[in-house]
Parts: sequence; structure tokens; C-alpha cells
Amino acid sequence: MFDIGFSELVVIGVVALIVIGPERLPKVARTAGHLYGRLQRYVSAVKSDISREIQLDEIRRAGESFKESVESAAKGVEQQATVVDDYLRNEASNITQAVTASAAEHPAAEPAVKQIEAEQSPQQSLPLDEPDQNAGHAASTTAETPRDESAGKSA
Repeated sequence: MFDIGFSELVVIGVVALIVIGPERLPKVARTAGHLYGRLQRYVSAVKSDISREIQLDEIRRAGESFKESVESAAKGVEQQATVVDDYLRNEASNITQAVTASAAEHPAAEPAVKQIEAEQSPQQSLPLDEPDQNAGHAASTTAETPRDESAGKSA
């Protein structure tokens, strides 16, 4: 830290011996050593606090960038899902129209067409924000049925 050589330390020691005196010099040196140790510990603590804050800031930035990338990926997936959903709905309506047109040409197939139309119901949309409620139920039912090891063995 400081560029102090051995000769400068000797001069400081001689001046301190003359100014302070031989009786109080050991006590003053001990006190100066304690103060120097406290100063080093304080500087070390400040350095570690600053380093910790810098690391936390870097982690926050990384978390924000990760969140943004996940959100953009989710938007892309939602857009693709919407495109696929629209395509499938369009194809289903085309098939329904084709079946209806075929039934108009062949009156004998009309009961089958009515049955198909009765079975068709609006597509159920699954909410993506809510967890699957059946997953917890399935796990609890499998936990409730213990296996009996002796049932598979014959005597």
C-alpha cells in the first residue's frame, strides 16, 4: 500500500521513541497495531459488501433477461398454438361441409351425418394458467393402492 522502506521505519521508530518515551512506547505501539487491524478488517468488510452487491446486481440482470426471453418464447408458442388451432378449426369445418354435401347427394347416409353432427361439440379450451387438477388426483389414487408382495407368490 504505502511505499515505506526499512530505513524510513527506523527513522519513525527513533522519532517515536524520543517523542513518546520508552515507558509509553510499547502501549502506543500495541494500540496502533490494534487500530491498524481494525482498519484492515473494516476495509475488507467494505470490499466484500461491494463485491456482494455487484454480484446481486449481475444476478438480477441475468434474471430479468431470462424472464424476458421466457416471455418472448411463451408469446411465440401462443402465436403458433393460435395458428394451429385456427387451421384445425378450418379443416374441421371443411370436413363437416364435405360430409354435409355428401349427405345431400346420398340421402341414405343422412342418419350417420346426424349422428356425427350430434357427437360434434365445441372444442374444450384448456386454461394454461391453471395447474392440471387431475394430476394431483391421479397421484393420490396411486398412493392409496399399496401392492401386496405375497399375492403374486404361490406356496
